[in-house]
Amino acid sequence: MKQHPAPATIDEYLAGVGAEQRAALETLRATIKAILPDAEECISYRIPAFRLNGRVVAGFAAFKHGCSYFPFSGSTLAALAPELKRYEQTKSALHFNASRPLPASLLRKLIRARIAEG
Repeated sequence: MKQHPAPATIDEYLAGVGAEQRAALETLRATIKAILPDAEECISYRIPAFRLNGRVVAGFAAFKHGCSYFPFSGSTLAALAPELKRYEQTKSALHFNASRPLPASLLRKLIRARIAEG
């Protein structure tokens, strides 16, 4: 199977995502930008991400059955485990449905925890 070229920008990535997921990810993007106004938008590991002071600290992606948030850390999600019980997750990604986006208050905690890791 031939892999599509990596998107160069977040807008390019979102252009290839279905309407419901795109709307959820646009909201997530706006929330991250509000929390991290000084962060630089980028593509990292072929997904939309945000870089702050040279480090990628947040990212997101759409998949066939939902969306995922990536803190770009193997310990951020574990550190907030009690607050993340209702979400499916892996060590490096928090999964959610486009119809039930992540609350801004939770995103703030995830991003603060990631930045505090240094």
